[in-house]
Amino acid sequence: MVQLSVVIITFNEEKNIGRCLDSVKGIADDIVVVDSFSTDSTERICKEKGVRFVQHAFEGHIEQKNWAVTQAKYPHILSLDADEALDEKLRNVVLEVKKNWKHDGYYMNRLTWYCKRWIRHCGWYPDRKLRLFDSRKGSWKGTNPHDKYEMNAGGANTGHLAGDILHYSFYSVEDHLKQVEYFTDISSRALHKEGKKANVFLLWFSPPVKFLRDYVMKLGFLDGYYGFVVCRISAKATRLKYQKLRALSSR
Repeated sequence: MVQLSVVIITFNEEKNIGRCLDSVKGIADDIVVVDSFSTDSTERICKEKGVRFVQHAFEGHIEQKNWAVTQAKYPHILSLDADEALDEKLRNVVLEVKKNWKHDGYYMNRLTWYCKRWIRHCGWYPDRKLRLFDSRKGSWKGTNPHDKYEMNAGGANTGHLAGDILHYSFYSVEDHLKQVEYFTDISSRALHKEGKKANVFLLWFSPPVKFLRDYVMKLGFLDGYYGFVVCRISAKATRLKYQKLRALSSR
């Protein structure tokens, strides 16, 4: 049986971190929380749960997660965000994988809890994430703030696990809108740094295309009122990202 490290990054996650840590009890041989100097009760909760708590300055989501991997005791890692937790089925499947590790990495589905209801469409589900992996075979990549774990090219193989990561994302629409402002600031700066530009077509046509794709083609209407809200805010996020990128490019 492999030894498994669970790695979590945090900043002011007192609402969520206890649930996250409880969900990995019994499957983790090592739990490390890498915190970027929280000012709430995150540290106290982690220490009460008996996990290793390490503080490290935040330089970006991708950078923080790659550094956090270096703090794990074991190369086989389950990576979770603080607002995530494993459902019972996924917990049991991970235990079985520990007994018979066949792949370099494992994908799993993520189901999002939004304003007290599960969102099962809108392009938000199944939202496959590679979160269980041999850290010697890959690294965190992507464009901040949208990190993703990628296996190294040349022979790495992956599997898919039953069950869901439960993502407790937004307790209110206002929380969602605040994150959109924060994330579009980060993503527009990252795109600008890469030399990307936003033309008029992207600014005016991408948002309605995004809405129609998520609400109609990806069946967001089946999630009722909050399906509409999610799709509308996602379209707004697309517009804001390109607006901010154009503003940066015009300086």
